[in-house]
Amino acid sequence: MSDLAQAADAFPRRYARTQRFSLGSPRDLTVSPDGTRVVFLRAAAGDDPATGLWVLDVATGREVQVGDPAALEHGRRITDEERLRRERAREGASGITSYATDRAVRTAAFAVGGRLYSADLDTATLTPIPLPDVVADPRPSPDGQRLAFASTGGVSIVDTAGAVAVRVAGAADQDDPEVTWGLPEFVAAEEMDRTRGFWWSPDGRTLAITRVDTSPVPRWHIASPVDPDVAPVAIAYPAAGAPNADVSLHLVPLFGGSRIEVRWDRGYFPYLADVVWGDHGPLTIVVQSRDQKVLRTLTVDPETGRTAVAAEEHDLHWVALVPGTPRWTPDGRLVRTADLDDTRTLLVGDRALTPPGLQVRAVLGVTPTAVLVSASEEPTAVVVWRVPLDGDDPVRLSTPDGVAGAVAGGDTVVVAQRGLDRPGAVVTVHAREAVWTVASRAEEPPLPLRMAIRSLGPRALRTALLLPSWWRDGGAALPVLVDPYGGPGAQRVLAGQDAHLVSQWFAEQGFAVLVADGRGTPGRGPAWERAVAGDLAGPVLEDQIDALRATAAENPALDLRRVAIRGWSFGGYLAALGVLHAPDVFHAAIAGAPVTDWRLYDTHYTERYLGLPQEHPEAYDRSAVRVPPDDAPARPLLLLHGLADDNVVAAHTLRLSRALLEAGRPHQVLPLSGVTHMTPQTTVAENLLHLQLAFLRGALGLHPDR
Repeated sequence: MSDLAQAADAFPRRYARTQRFSLGSPRDLTVSPDGTRVVFLRAAAGDDPATGLWVLDVATGREVQVGDPAALEHGRRITDEERLRRERAREGASGITSYATDRAVRTAAFAVGGRLYSADLDTATLTPIPLPDVVADPRPSPDGQRLAFASTGGVSIVDTAGAVAVRVAGAADQDDPEVTWGLPEFVAAEEMDRTRGFWWSPDGRTLAITRVDTSPVPRWHIASPVDPDVAPVAIAYPAAGAPNADVSLHLVPLFGGSRIEVRWDRGYFPYLADVVWGDHGPLTIVVQSRDQKVLRTLTVDPETGRTAVAAEEHDLHWVALVPGTPRWTPDGRLVRTADLDDTRTLLVGDRALTPPGLQVRAVLGVTPTAVLVSASEEPTAVVVWRVPLDGDDPVRLSTPDGVAGAVAGGDTVVVAQRGLDRPGAVVTVHAREAVWTVASRAEEPPLPLRMAIRSLGPRALRTALLLPSWWRDGGAALPVLVDPYGGPGAQRVLAGQDAHLVSQWFAEQGFAVLVADGRGTPGRGPAWERAVAGDLAGPVLEDQIDALRATAAENPALDLRRVAIRGWSFGGYLAALGVLHAPDVFHAAIAGAPVTDWRLYDTHYTERYLGLPQEHPEAYDRSAVRVPPDDAPARPLLLLHGLADDNVVAAHTLRLSRALLEAGRPHQVLPLSGVTHMTPQTTVAENLLHLQLAFLRGALGLHPDR
């Protein structure tokens, strides 16, 4: 057996054990405002899931571990709050998986197993703070003297030196499971990227805290069929068209005074998308209408709770939420984005600072002289740019043909750069007098990529074609595996190796693997994103078919008589669409955790594209996975679904299976007991790859030895 063949055989286990070769990479980086230290998380090895807290001294490049997960208490059960946070964040690691710092980045706080820890980042010392409460999301005050944290029913504060915690919101004996304080509701964490529910004032004397009442939200039930003696778990799931949680924001003084509710039109703007309370600019909130066609940025008077409009955006379809916005410059100008001339543009005050065609994806930081953004000229590349506040041209800080992110503080900028020439990310600290590389302990993938990224067809569809290392030009045509995500808000065709590792493994088994990004995917401008409005099925499926045919037209490696499609989540939905709606094109499919009926998916995501089901039932009917007519060919279909999935619930798969059975159409269903939407279990992740390969070989009549 060749070395590459051995590597291919070992890939599923290594991929699962290393959590997609991500363990051991530095992540969640923070730079102190004076630029002297960089804080980050990193596991000790590429197969170690326990993540520790580290500090790099910018003057010397020396890395010191502050929080060693091996020395912390791992025996405690993960709290429900932490389990939900990890699921929403798709976090598979253990140990220290998140942290927060004070203003100067001298103090950090985190929780492990519900227990609170404070870290002195100057001396690299760790202090456990024993409390009877189970702690979630601890955050230091700006001066580092106190810690605020969420716990069952409320928010409390405690001195960093350790003392009795004081509950500041939510009654200490509250026993109302429908009301929480200081935690994000489901759609905020899952769809809006708001993972927190409380914010310190700059002077550390007040907390802005969310109150979430889920009593209006329908209750769904997640059962564990392998444990019939365990009662189903009730979850508040805001399905499309149903009521959302009632979310309000309250200003809670810590040293006397009355609680003040922040007032805005919550009836018209039920979504609290973000809260910003920093040293520059006033307390600011971002609210969104139920139909998401209006996004309003409001400033808040902390003395009265009254709000005033700082900016407002409208769109006929929806206004996108852009990470990192809004922010304020030190001289008091609002930093945000607006869609101008089919370009997502950076605005500072009322002035556009980025040119047409440069699509801003996120604001990464604001300094006295510039705004740091990630943006794309070409959608397959994500580049870090420094945008001067004086109106000078943006300056590129990362390579133009890779995928990058950055954080900054003082004169120090840390860039995480990915590319097609190497696996993983290279994290580089750029200071005034030195450049350091933060060490990565991640394992390298065993398979080299053989991939070409192209722009094809009249819609210039970005595609990635991966071929086996052993295939030679002129060889026999290969069966095709279409391997998309394909849905709004996410890309697969990116100029970084990490996005294509599994696709290359399937290619090594004897497939030509095609990945395509169609309409609705980010990086190509607002009109491209909104081309799926009112129809999540037609445009995305059409683009996959067009990409397949355009690729085959210029590459004889593809055998269009043997085409399969696989995917997870929206990709699973697309796979089911392909084999059932276009069986002349797709001859087999694997649909993992597919959305099959958008009436069963959440409000914020679904209604953005399809509107309310009560008002636009035709859009939901058009976008559903339908059972084909009797005369359509029956193609092999494997449905995979975690029974503990609280995001795309298993009812999607089970209802489709029932409809297929009633229509007499053969298919297979594999229920995954105890598995959520992110399939975190190592053995599950490993064996799912083997199982999918075996299914594809059988469905397409392939011999295991190629």
